[in-house]
Order: sequence, then C-alpha cells, then structure tokens
Amino acid sequence: MLTGKNILLGITGGIAAYKTASLVRLLKKNGANVKVILTPAAKEFITPLTLSTLSENPVNTSFFDKNTGEWNNHVELGLWADLFVVAPATANTLAKMANGICDNLLLAVYLSCKSKVFIAPAMDLDMYIHPSTANNLKTLEDYGNVIIDAREGELASGLIGKGRMEEPEQIFEEIRTFFTKDKMLAGKRVLITAGPTHEKIDPVRFIGNNSTGKMGLFLAEEAINLGAEVTLVIGPNNLTINPLINCINIQSAQEMYEAVHQNVERADIIIMSAAVADYSPKIVSDIKIKKKTDTLTIELAPTKDILKSVGEIKTSKQLLVGFALETNNEKENATKKLQTKNLDLIVLNSLNDKGAGFGFNTNKVTIIDKNNNADEFELKSKSLVATDIFNKIISLLS
Repeated sequence: MLTGKNILLGITGGIAAYKTASLVRLLKKNGANVKVILTPAAKEFITPLTLSTLSENPVNTSFFDKNTGEWNNHVELGLWADLFVVAPATANTLAKMANGICDNLLLAVYLSCKSKVFIAPAMDLDMYIHPSTANNLKTLEDYGNVIIDAREGELASGLIGKGRMEEPEQIFEEIRTFFTKDKMLAGKRVLITAGPTHEKIDPVRFIGNNSTGKMGLFLAEEAINLGAEVTLVIGPNNLTINPLINCINIQSAQEMYEAVHQNVERADIIIMSAAVADYSPKIVSDIKIKKKTDTLTIELAPTKDILKSVGEIKTSKQLLVGFALETNNEKENATKKLQTKNLDLIVLNSLNDKGAGFGFNTNKVTIIDKNNNADEFELKSKSLVATDIFNKIISLLS
C-alpha cells in the first residue's frame, strides 16, 4: 500500500510519544521506509532503541554524533522524505515551527523539508485552547501544513477535554489517503488567479483591496494534490508558495490580464479567484504627490475585465470558474455574472457571513452551475473549501 514511500516521523516530548511505536509498526507493515527524528525531550518518553528496532533505521536525535563528529544532514533528511509527520507535536514545538525557531534537528529538518508536512498536536486542555496555540496552528495551516486535529478524551493531567493526539491508526489512515488519493486531474493543466491587484497612483501609493490570496493558494495546493500541473497568477501577497506551483507574481490588473492571456490557451481548467481592481488611475504620477489642498481628485478609468475576456475565448474543452464576493442580492448578482461572462461555475461568498471574505482562514461559499443548481456549504477552512470546489469541478469533467 505504501511500498517505496519515504516517511519521516518527528517525535517531540509529550506523553503521547509512546503511541508512535504503533504508528511506525503500521507504516512498516504497509511497505513504507521510515526514519525517525527525536527531540531531546522526546527521549524521556520513548527510547531510540525501540524506534530504531521498529523502523530498521538509526534514530536521529541531534545535529551530530558527539563521539565520532558525524553530522546528521538535516537537508538530506528533508529531501529524502515523501512525507514528514510530526506526532506528537507539543505546544512548544508548534510555537517554534510557526515562528521559524531552529534549535534542534527536528526543527532544522522542518525548515528545509520540501515534502508535505502532517502535524498531530498533543497537549493538555488549557494549553490546546490557549489563543497562542490556536494562532500557531492557524499559522502552520496557512503555511500549507496539514493539521491532524487533536481528539477529546481523558488527558494525562486527569482532565477531560480536547488535546489527545489522534490515535496511530487514524494518523496512518490520513497518510494512506494522502498517498493513494486518486490523481483525478493527472495530465490536466490548471490556471488560477489569486490575490489583489495594486493600481499605482504615484511611486508610493496605490488603490487596492484586502485580499490575501489565501483562497487561490489553497485551490492551487488542492490541484497539485489531484495531480494537475498548476500555474498561479497572484497579486501582492505574503504567502509561502509551494515550489511545485508555477507562480507568476504580478502587481496591476493589466499585468494580470497579460499573464492570464499568455497562459489561458493551454489550460484545461481556469479558476479566477483574484480580487481584481475594477478601476485604475487614468494618470499615474512619476513623483510623489504632495499635499497642497484639502481635497484631491483622481480620475479613474476601468480596468480590462479579465474574467469576461476569458469567457469570450474559452473553448468547449475548457472549464471556467469565477468568484463573486457580494454584499447584497448575492445569488441574483452571482447568477447574472455566471451567465453574462460565460462561466461554467461561480463561487459565491458574502461579506455578510461572519468568517467569510478577505483576511480569514475560513470561508462560506455557495457553488452555482450553469443550470442554476446551487450547493450551499457551511463555514469551513479555506483548504476544505478548495476541496469542495474541485469536487464540483471533477463532477462536471466526468
């Protein structure tokens, strides 16, 4: 089932570390190659001897062997792995991973790892629900890591609540699903737009919006997971982009228009999730505009309608998905956009829904097709929203 897959298991210093022996055994039984990294604290809960015996590989615990001086190359470990699983991940390790702290071998490997990373947190109830832990988990998810959420139950402290590491059998199922998930978009080319555009007023000012590009990035990640070749045209952002994604960074609506039309002909699926400015300053000053009067008038001209332009040239073999962010008459406006711009699907989200729209890690969407069939979804993480959108796309393709 996992024959030939290289799985790197990172274990940190929590009581749940004892469960990882079962996880290693499950992975080996199903054909995986397993290497283990222990933090210094983890050695207090489970021994390297146990894990090396089960994994049939030496266990790495430090940057180098004090007796021989031999270096444990964290870069090579990161390149070796097809998947890096950190289980259990303590509050301490989560904080370090989220903030780029690198004071042990496990963290050095994490920072240099090129594979997908699964994180299974485990700690006491009060620690798990603390705002700092919640923020660190959100940050790590934003980086593209997969969080295997903790379970509720009896904790080592005797309290009852959320904080138990997911059971080894379920973590194994997550790993198995990751490697056996049908690559239903293998051979397909996906073009995605994301983020805002910045329309220059002068060298230091611009017209823009609050889009972060997160939704588009999660769509790109999901397309990669489904086996597609992905091109992402993205406006100004602070995101970490998966190196498997062909990323084209742009600033203005005109630059996005040009990048899209340079790539649209070869795309099978086009998803336009960017928040493109509708207007741009008609005249851009090449020097900073000084404050001279109480008011300032800036004449704006409409930008090119990228979505409409693609809808006009798309072929019957291409599938075009648009987005609609609305504040009123949501379904009516989205349906009109679907029809007038020749879309196959439109994804509607409303600024009236708490937790949806710009700046959130969550979204609440309704997906509408050409026949006005509307699928409404509850508020969920943007990564799961991306899954819902691609499930709909795949249903149309099939």
